[in-house]
Amino acid sequence: MTSKHSTGAARMATVAGALAALLACAAQAQTAPASDGDVNSVASLAWLDGCWTGTVNQRDFREQWSPLRGGILLGVGSTVYQGKPQSYEYLRIEPRADGVYYVALPSGQKEAAFKLVSITKDDQDTSFAFANPEHDFPQRIIYRRATEGWLYATIEGKLNGEDRKVIYPMRRVGCETGEFIRK
Repeated sequence: MTSKHSTGAARMATVAGALAALLACAAQAQTAPASDGDVNSVASLAWLDGCWTGTVNQRDFREQWSPLRGGILLGVGSTVYQGKPQSYEYLRIEPRADGVYYVALPSGQKEAAFKLVSITKDDQDTSFAFANPEHDFPQRIIYRRATEGWLYATIEGKLNGEDRKVIYPMRRVGCETGEFIRK
């Protein structure tokens, strides 16, 4: 037969144990990173933080992304042709009520928003596809995170009734040094 004191202590220990387990689960849920496959999480794109650069057809392009802060990523992109600025754009990746959006404000144009519609993985690469079928060009923007510090930004869609696709291969670089970073 157990006394009231030992029964009360056993209940208290059971409640304390359950409370500790509940608090541990809640803490883990708050600190666990979003999975790379979550199309509702800006955090799945936090790897963009830093500088990216590439060159195609004498055009040097660069994107610089700030760290994830306040739930959004902010970036700026520019293209230089033969030493002269050709274009620039301000970029955001932000959550909205119906999903995550890539928002671009190119030089001389209106802001355009593209919804994150898929995240696909293969053995080594992960692709993030954004779409806006109502936009003139592009209708799709794809960021493919590849190995050894490579990023392939692709814009595609219809332009003047014809399919068009442009790929911008970029390497992660130190923002101050311009040296390649493999991560």
